[in-house]
Amino acid sequence: MNGQASVIWELLFSAAGVSYFIYGKKQRAAVPLVCGLVLMIFPYFVSSTVLLMIIGVVLVALPYFIKL
Repeated sequence: MNGQASVIWELLFSAAGVSYFIYGKKQRAAVPLVCGLVLMIFPYFVSSTVLLMIIGVVLVALPYFIKL
């Protein structure tokens, strides 16, 4: 069960990362662009599902709080 949940969260955060990356590139906004790149890459390096969820939620919420 843990493996399936991890794959689903990885897919969800990677999809959000692609969206942020495209938005950041079109709007020339650094924070969504960087968050998008990190969201697409970080699931490959995190093995814990709980840690994956915590990092992912923080990265998804970050562009809402930081406007540069």
